[in-house]
Amino acid sequence: MEKWYEVPETGSSNVIYSRIRLVRNWKEYPFPGKMTGEQNEEMTRRLCEGLAGLGTPVYLNRMAELEKTALLERRAINRGISKKKESSALILSEDERVGIVLNGDDHVRIQVLEKGLALASCYEKADKTDDYIGERFEYSFDEKYGYLTPFPTNVGTGLRASAVVHLPMLSKKKNFNGLVADMGRFGTSIRGVYGEGGENFGSLYQVSNQKTLGQTEKEIVDLVTKAAAELDAQERRLREEALKQRPLIRADEAYKSYGVLKYARRLTRKDAMEFLSQIMAGAADGIFTLQKPCSIYGLMLGIQPANLLRQAQKPLSREELDAARADFLRARLPEIR
Repeated sequence: MEKWYEVPETGSSNVIYSRIRLVRNWKEYPFPGKMTGEQNEEMTRRLCEGLAGLGTPVYLNRMAELEKTALLERRAINRGISKKKESSALILSEDERVGIVLNGDDHVRIQVLEKGLALASCYEKADKTDDYIGERFEYSFDEKYGYLTPFPTNVGTGLRASAVVHLPMLSKKKNFNGLVADMGRFGTSIRGVYGEGGENFGSLYQVSNQKTLGQTEKEIVDLVTKAAAELDAQERRLREEALKQRPLIRADEAYKSYGVLKYARRLTRKDAMEFLSQIMAGAADGIFTLQKPCSIYGLMLGIQPANLLRQAQKPLSREELDAARADFLRARLPEIR
């Protein structure tokens, strides 16, 4: 079955994917971090048994570190749960669109992912899953504060709506930090998805709601949808203007990036992400056409270290990893016309 991240990008939209995350806690047990080892084991087992109708759970604390890191790279789990040693589990749909983490940072973490700007439909799926679980396990809930969680930033709806937007041109504008600050005043935050320090490889940015309390679920979904659409529109205007004023420069950037990826024998993660970003922009802007449908974002996930190590099925040095990354892209990057 095709994974959500394998769906090819279509049209000129710069919104790569949408994500809805709901966190809940079972009233019968203390919050994670306050439970004993016996309680961790017991609660995880009971949740797994009670939610078997949603899929087959796998115990994350029994999983190899490389497999957990690969799940982290694919956004199926977060960094906190990837490092947790106590009993925890994951129910993941075959297409990886719906994932339920049991006994992670919260007792239940529901996540729905979809390509493009699709927060409303993601929330609809998450809400149905939430109802299914809520019918079987009583949540910790307060009439005044809403759903209770160990983190004050999640109290209320327990809803985090986010969209990842590709902003190769907008992010290089001098006023980009001012734009980020302005959006913060309206209740959203923006952060780079990949990179180290102040860098952001691939120009991918996540926009999400800052508050979960004092707003309805619909208001949060609408807020983030509007913010992502506005970022997409600004990026498109800049790229359309650049294509009119400097068509040769834009074409040169895209074709050079394609040439390097198609023929390079070694690629660092940073370089590969930057070149893929240029190809993503080039294809979206009609500079060239990929002869076969292809998810550029799927390739971005594929070149991450854990995925390459899983494919190799053996340890790789840094140089070998860079070579494996180049091999991966040469084999999968379609021809252009």
